[in-house]
Amino acid sequence: MLPSETIIEQTKKWITDVVVGCNFCPFAAKEVKHNTIHYEVEESNNIDKSLQAFNNECIRLDEDENIETSFLIFPNAFYKFEDYLYIVSLAEQLIVDEGYEGIYQVASFHPDYCFADSDINDAANYTNRSVYPMLHLLREESIEQALLNYPNPENIPERNINFAKEKGSAYFKMLRDACM
Repeated sequence: MLPSETIIEQTKKWITDVVVGCNFCPFAAKEVKHNTIHYEVEESNNIDKSLQAFNNECIRLDEDENIETSFLIFPNAFYKFEDYLYIVSLAEQLIVDEGYEGIYQVASFHPDYCFADSDINDAANYTNRSVYPMLHLLREESIEQALLNYPNPENIPERNINFAKEKGSAYFKMLRDACM
């Protein structure tokens, strides 16, 4: 088992090299530069503890306006993508149940991420393939503000898919694996 510091460093490298480096999220570089991202490692493989950790991240964002976004990393759980999708759905429901709808939203990243109706080997899946299963908690107000100042934000997914397909799965696997 790796120490939390190592897992966080690997995640930071993935964000820097893949998410920012490939410009998959044109808003991420600013948060990396300003050091406004919080990283939390949840060691448990228990669903209830994992959801409590997710709720704790919502509370952390409530209490600290200097944190723009949070990554909850699961190095010991949700290896099967189907299991991961289940925790994503529970986290989304928790946002509703706890009154955070419209305040926070979840973005999902997993080592075996596969978009619906996509082939498992499609390079486009690497836009959401990370070093560990993780839930990314974002402030909706910040997303809305960023989108207002970005020309044609609706083109971001298509641009990412085209870029991923141009580079190919082998390139992205190598890039991601270099983060570990």
